[in-house]
Amino acid sequence: MKNKEEASVLNDLLHITNDRIEGFAKVEGKVWENYPDVKSEYARLNSLSRVMKNELINLIQDDGETPEDSPSVAGALHRTWIDIKNSFTLGNKEESTIENVIFGEKAAIDAYQNAIDSGKLSQESLDIVSEHLKNIKDSYHQFENMSRYK
Repeated sequence: MKNKEEASVLNDLLHITNDRIEGFAKVEGKVWENYPDVKSEYARLNSLSRVMKNELINLIQDDGETPEDSPSVAGALHRTWIDIKNSFTLGNKEESTIENVIFGEKAAIDAYQNAIDSGKLSQESLDIVSEHLKNIKDSYHQFENMSRYK
């Protein structure tokens, strides 16, 4: 039972991580003209997200469960909403895109923190998820700083 509970929490994080990967794909090309110094960091974050995804899949499989390797429905709805919102945005679309990344990263931080606080993770999973949370927080702060110094 413990493995199923842990795998459920990890699958939720896998959905969130897939949402991040999908979200980063939407950012690609939209902000580079105004923020060219971020392009290499974006590539690093995108690559790191894929590593995080693989680590979550491995943890779920180690629990003897099947990874639910897809984005979440909520994330898909949010990305659709962003597309609609951006189609009507008259101002700076790059700023709007960065604000949406910040919103998504904050949601990921909350989800990862909730997973850590759930008490359903083994020590190995807790160590890996805690490292993921640190990486997401770093990303959040980086994009937050970009929005302040536009």
